[in-house]
Amino acid sequence: MGALTNLYRGRNDINFPRLWRPIVAFSVLLVVASIVSLVVRGVNLSIDFEGGAVWEVPTKSMSVDGATDVLAEFDKAEGAKVQIVTDANNKRIVRVQADSEDVRESQKIAAALAEKAGIDIEDVATNTVGPSWGKEITSKALQSLVIFILLVAAYIAWQLEWRMAVAALIGVAHDILITVGIYSIAQLEVTPATVISFLTILGYSLYDTIVVYDRLKENSARYDRGGQYTYKGIMRRSLNQVIMRSVNTTMVSLLPVLSMMVVGATLLGQPVLRDFSLALLIGLFSGAYSSIFIASPVLSWLKEREPRYRRIRARAEERGDVENADHMPVGAPVAGRSKVASGDSPVAGSSTIAVAAKAGQYQRSHPPRPRKQGKRR
Repeated sequence: MGALTNLYRGRNDINFPRLWRPIVAFSVLLVVASIVSLVVRGVNLSIDFEGGAVWEVPTKSMSVDGATDVLAEFDKAEGAKVQIVTDANNKRIVRVQADSEDVRESQKIAAALAEKAGIDIEDVATNTVGPSWGKEITSKALQSLVIFILLVAAYIAWQLEWRMAVAALIGVAHDILITVGIYSIAQLEVTPATVISFLTILGYSLYDTIVVYDRLKENSARYDRGGQYTYKGIMRRSLNQVIMRSVNTTMVSLLPVLSMMVVGATLLGQPVLRDFSLALLIGLFSGAYSSIFIASPVLSWLKEREPRYRRIRARAEERGDVENADHMPVGAPVAGRSKVASGDSPVAGSSTIAVAAKAGQYQRSHPPRPRKQGKRR
């Protein structure tokens, strides 16, 4: 319980820089695998993007092979998708999707499927979609993505700095590639709801990153004046302070998403909720992960190349004290002020002066008042 309390109060000291190298290498492998899968296998686009027809046949007898045989009679078996699903009323439905944009041909296939299943043609639900609507959705989504990236980059560069904007966008690109790569590797169907989820993921990913950056900005202003710590050391302390906030925010965000997936998709049989919640589920995990292990090390790498932090690291190397320069301990005193003035007591709830004096770290911020001399007789 003591370790958990320290974790929640930001008094933990996890060595994040030591974890960065193996985890970043793992992320690079995931990104490369995602790109290779996108190039080789592509993504499994739904009928809304490719166009075609969908027939839903409520039947207890017709199998996948039987539906495929019907499509073969119309020369539509190649590239067709046949699934057996269950609706909210536990009714068995054979869902058939094929490349057929002609309405008359679609009606003939529906009649053949109804005959094969032994039901009336009115019981077969038919939906024919052209590819133009899906292309329009894709175009609008790409436009929204470009506008979003430009506005976010400009805002972060204006409010914080351009290095933080670059690192944040690299984290966003990582999240999108990983999410789309998982869809490509698993050949999960990409629907318009999935595209909307991809755009929603961007906001979640940036939120966690901005939380880290805000604490970094605060700690840099407090501890950077003395030139004692490298940016990696400030980053390490900041991540330890916000790690539980990121975890808690992600867990709270996952609860409604899991509710949509379990209740809406599984119990109520709504495929739109399933597509939307699945992409969000992957994106939320990836967003919390990238804010700690992608955007943060990229920003640290960029900041360490500034002249100021180069000089700090060079001085630490001359002293042989790089390890201490990369490590800001819990309750580190603010540069230029006493430990009491900084308010960073290492023990929460205790008297700051008493703790600092006991540790031998209390320093007066002003010279002692001279004693009053007695009058000479």
